[in-house]
Amino acid sequence: MFSVLANRTYRHLLLAQVIALLGTGLATVALGLLAYDIAGGEAGAVLGTALAIKMIAYIGVAPVVGAYANRLPRRSFLVAMDLLRAGVALSLPFVTEVWQIYILIFVLQSTSAAFTPTFQATIPDVLPDERDYTKALSLSRLAYDMESLISPILAAGLLTLINFHWLFSGTMIGFIASALLVVTTVLPRAPKQQTAGQGVYSKTTRGVRFYLRTPRLRGLLALTLASAAASSMVIVNTVVIVRDKLGLGQQEVALTLAAFGAGSILAAFTLPRILDRVSDRVIMLMSGAMLAWLLAIMAVVTYWIGGHSSYWYALLAGWFAMGIAYSMSVTPSGRLLKRSAKAEDRPALFAAQFALSHGCWLICYPLAGQLGAGGDQILAFVVLSVLAHAGVIGARFLWPAEDPDILAHSHPDLPPEHPHMREDHRTSDGHVFVVDDLHPRWPQ
Repeated sequence: MFSVLANRTYRHLLLAQVIALLGTGLATVALGLLAYDIAGGEAGAVLGTALAIKMIAYIGVAPVVGAYANRLPRRSFLVAMDLLRAGVALSLPFVTEVWQIYILIFVLQSTSAAFTPTFQATIPDVLPDERDYTKALSLSRLAYDMESLISPILAAGLLTLINFHWLFSGTMIGFIASALLVVTTVLPRAPKQQTAGQGVYSKTTRGVRFYLRTPRLRGLLALTLASAAASSMVIVNTVVIVRDKLGLGQQEVALTLAAFGAGSILAAFTLPRILDRVSDRVIMLMSGAMLAWLLAIMAVVTYWIGGHSSYWYALLAGWFAMGIAYSMSVTPSGRLLKRSAKAEDRPALFAAQFALSHGCWLICYPLAGQLGAGGDQILAFVVLSVLAHAGVIGARFLWPAEDPDILAHSHPDLPPEHPHMREDHRTSDGHVFVVDDLHPRWPQ
């Protein structure tokens, strides 16, 4: 898995991602504690609303950036977004009102919505080989998992020495360091999209249209609902359960979040070998079902021992298992996106995945927050489990079990001398099929 680190460009990009994520992880812990400091027992509702605002920013900004990403110099754009995020992180320690959290979160996440899809779409161009790209996806997932594991532990240690407000300084330092590492790389030029004559609306919705017309990606979106249901319960209600229900401290909040990260990192280490033997569809459906079942199991556990001190240990075990299932359900998504688009359309498709998937979190975050704020964590587990089951069942029907790359199809609208007919339709077997301007619909 680590052989791809021999590529200098990818190595620098991965390191930039890791450092920025560690800073973001510190901000995640600090934001939960800040919400509790301002709103007390209503912290779950405040955090749920803040994360819903984050999703709105992602949904609104990502498709616009995806439509025009190939026109922008990649390196300069990524550096500018990192510096903007650092500026917002510097402002967060001075927040004293809930509405200030909401405004700063919108600005911060708008810049992240511009940065992340552009960054993700760059990696397949840096590592075009399928096996190398799979390893890069696992390393990227590992980076997210390390953030989930190390950031809370680091936060727990720092909180014994400093007030949580100072954790936002680590976020700022992470974004600045990420910008410096991106500056040291030479990124490949983005392929030009053939979108001449298309209007703003057509360009902006291009990635979403291609995405929703691809069966495997419709299945991916349904599975994302299951992943969002589980992760929103972890992210939104951990601080409320640990601080309010169990009466424990800040360090226990960080350690509980770290249990989720530990499970996720374990899955990331083993997944490349599994994907060599088992299809993406089987792995993702099984892990999505595991998330749905775990939410239901945690509802039962909360009912039986929710008021006892032993409940914290059950929570740690449940979060660890959900971390494993979550990582296995989301890591292969980059492979599906790479399979489903030409190089020039990847930024738009990655941006579409970024926006549409966060629409699932837009549903789940405030739902988890409002249900948890009402004090009924059992109801929150049950409702989110129902959502997760719906996502898995939907994916089972939307994503065909037979999903070949090469599909036979015809072009009655194209003359025989058309370049596509001469180059890609020389045989009756067809070619690697993706939805694009020449193939606006999936073959029946």
